[in-house]
Amino acid sequence: MNLSWLRRPFPRSLYGRALLILIVPIVTIQLVVSVVFIQRHFEGVTRQMTASIFVGIDYLLGQVAAAPDLAGAQAVIAALPEPFGFDVTLPSDMASGDSQDLLDLSGGYVIEAFRTGLPGILAVDLSTQRSKVVLLIETRHGPMQIGIERRRVSASNPHQLLVLMLVISALMTLIAYAFLRNQLRPITRLAEAAEAFGKGRSLPYRPRGANEVRAAGGAFLDMRNRIERQIEQRTLLLSGVSHDLRTPLTRLKLALAMQTESDETALMQRDVDDMERLLEEFLAFTRGDALDDPEPTDPVALLDQVIANARRSGHPATLGEVSGAGEVLLRPMAVARALDNLIGNAVRYGSRAVVGLALTDRTLRFTVEDDGPGIPPDRRDEALLPFTRLDPSRNQNKGSGVGLGLSIAHDIARSHGGSLRLGHSDTLGGLRAELILAR
Repeated sequence: MNLSWLRRPFPRSLYGRALLILIVPIVTIQLVVSVVFIQRHFEGVTRQMTASIFVGIDYLLGQVAAAPDLAGAQAVIAALPEPFGFDVTLPSDMASGDSQDLLDLSGGYVIEAFRTGLPGILAVDLSTQRSKVVLLIETRHGPMQIGIERRRVSASNPHQLLVLMLVISALMTLIAYAFLRNQLRPITRLAEAAEAFGKGRSLPYRPRGANEVRAAGGAFLDMRNRIERQIEQRTLLLSGVSHDLRTPLTRLKLALAMQTESDETALMQRDVDDMERLLEEFLAFTRGDALDDPEPTDPVALLDQVIANARRSGHPATLGEVSGAGEVLLRPMAVARALDNLIGNAVRYGSRAVVGLALTDRTLRFTVEDDGPGIPPDRRDEALLPFTRLDPSRNQNKGSGVGLGLSIAHDIARSHGGSLRLGHSDTLGGLRAELILAR
């Protein structure tokens, strides 16, 4: 049974969920307490106030019943003392049946109190005249209508308690939100710093907030420092290795250049060139995008430059579909290196490469498609690993690399908070590589 629809109305942000956890119990408790209090309070007040009214009504009913005829009963009514405060009509054509407004909170208690205290009552009207309670009582001279001021039988303005409750709840919610925001802000900053670091940027961050948040922030800083030191040490190490290996390679190339050309020296020269190419690709993989800083870049212009460089290198690369426009914060040299590797990989195993671009609000997507044999679906994840060569499934007539091209592009994509996805090209029938970068 799919219950995902139950989660849709709930907020997804930490602020929204924290407010929901805070507000729902408070509002629920206040509503329950208020309803119970109003019920008990107005029920008790109504019973006390109507008890004094019953004394006057009983006296009036006794005098009317003792009158010999209707005229005598009307005379008794006219002679009622002013403190009674009754508006009496005899006889009355008022209809039977009780009535009250929907929003009359204490009306039910008033009707119940009169029904209990006056068994012979025919109707209790609370809606015709909102400031009065109109009663209809059967007498020996006909139905008698009695009007009583509403304030004499129930507490006035019962809604004031609810209004006060809502105002206080809103005020306390604002105060709670202010405190909650101060507690959640350090978590938000930690998330922003972690997200930026995942995209290859290092934002200034200092742990703040509660002890648990400070501990998480301190652990993040230690992790970030260790990773940065590891990258720096790796770069320095490879720089030294590059220098140490290039020197003997240069001596070998010089020695071969001084030898008489022959089949043997040609083979040796090819081996030296292969060693130099392997060294360059290895250094490119380990160096990654460490030598490039993020900057606002126009991806369309960057793609045009990459395609132009590929054509100058003799690679048959063409521009495909382009959608979206604007600048993106990225490492242009690193992204260009990744695209160069993908284009080189495409033309090595195919006859041409088509490069496209799609820019959205959340991602930047480069696609490189070729007409080669492609990669089987069950080996695409393996193809992203360093030094993995899938030559049996590719065309070896075009030569092969050392298995670092896709790995370099994958690492560059991950340093931008994205990924490299391999699939089938529906257009050309070969491999489709998608370089996805987060914005």
